[in-house]
Amino acid sequence: MTAQNLPYEPEFEQAYKELASTLENSTLFQKKPEYRKALQVVSVPERIVQFRVVWEDDKGQVQINRGFRVQFNSALGPYKGGLRFHPSVNLSILKFLGFEQIFKNALTGLNMGGGKGGSDFDPKGKSDNEIRRFCVAFMTELCKHIGADTDVPAGDIGVTGREIGFMFGQYKKIRNQWEGVLTGKGGSWGGSLIRPEATGYGVVYYTEHMIKYASGGKESFAGKRVAISGSGNVAQYAALKVIELGGSVISLSDSQGALVLNGEEGSFTPEEINAIAAIKVDRKQISELASTEAFASKFKYIPGARPWTNITGRIDVALPSATQNEVSGDEAKALIAAGCKFIAEGSNMGSTQDAIDVFEAHREANAGASAIWYAPGKAANAGGVAVSGLEMAQNSSRVSWTSEEVDNRLKGIMEDCFKNGLSTAQEYVTPKEGSLPSLVAGSNIAGFTKVAEAMKDHGDWW
Repeated sequence: MTAQNLPYEPEFEQAYKELASTLENSTLFQKKPEYRKALQVVSVPERIVQFRVVWEDDKGQVQINRGFRVQFNSALGPYKGGLRFHPSVNLSILKFLGFEQIFKNALTGLNMGGGKGGSDFDPKGKSDNEIRRFCVAFMTELCKHIGADTDVPAGDIGVTGREIGFMFGQYKKIRNQWEGVLTGKGGSWGGSLIRPEATGYGVVYYTEHMIKYASGGKESFAGKRVAISGSGNVAQYAALKVIELGGSVISLSDSQGALVLNGEEGSFTPEEINAIAAIKVDRKQISELASTEAFASKFKYIPGARPWTNITGRIDVALPSATQNEVSGDEAKALIAAGCKFIAEGSNMGSTQDAIDVFEAHREANAGASAIWYAPGKAANAGGVAVSGLEMAQNSSRVSWTSEEVDNRLKGIMEDCFKNGLSTAQEYVTPKEGSLPSLVAGSNIAGFTKVAEAMKDHGDWW
């Protein structure tokens, strides 16, 4: 994949190889060999925009950051994907995220292409005024390249409703038009109900279908011990939905460490999750809560750790919901040893290729009920962008739907995502006797073929 004249882009290469390997190991290229050319074409972005962002901090000093927008594929609709503000942001990470976004958006069934963007700006430690000034400078350049029918960014790591508001205001001032150019907007000015909850709720709805299918309808989240990583938007709402459905949440984490339930009884409560959400708004770490009497008596805080190997007792379900490559091969083995039967990614590319190989080998070697079943982020966490698509639809028609209507549509989309990946795996990948179908292969093939067919119709390959 990597040409000699191109820089090494490890995250993008990983995402590409993960998709390409599942296509190669299926019967897709045997049945339709012309799709090899489609894979070559779809792996090159249609356009990459890179720009400088010059802004002034509270001391009056000029600061410089890099801004990016990778407009990867518009075969199915306007480019759609989040903006990430984090010091780790580089072109490799944004290309990987944009590449995954193409197929994730295809799986929702909505008319959205794939893209991703952001900056190496770090919101942590910045005042609200510094963040506002940065967002204004960032959007002053980005606004030249986006629009409701061209490219519709959303939030991602480091970009909350506050940042979306600052950027929307600057877009409106420069372009002199109000349009649904960003999703994740405030509820009183074009945002959709359930949008903040959508990714977390969606990954739980998807996993619920996994549990029901694997158990023949006999089991649900009720009584399940669920390990969740992260403590941001996705993790918070996934945890709240798990509790609502009768499960026990036994871990959350952040970039500094993991907060894990002591013993085999109990769960995070909604009140405890809300307390964590409150400190995250103030850009503080979990460790500040972990040392308080209320938390220290119930949880143990492990600095520099992820939850997967630090939980006492069994793990039934794992929901990685922090960032990319947060489950290693060794951690995958530890999850299996802890009895985990379901892992679904709330984060994008949450598992390393080594981890995926461990999960898939275990699935193939064991009968359905005794195997771990892995769902990739492009399918399991599609709920966020799905509701972004629903927000776009509401903006276009100048209407607002109720929470119940949006939630019901989200549930339907996640069910379709699951069934599409399942049936496609059954068509193109023959599982061993008694083993569950490969959701990673099925989701990859289903998303890829939909995009490839649209590109062929447009003359992008033939």
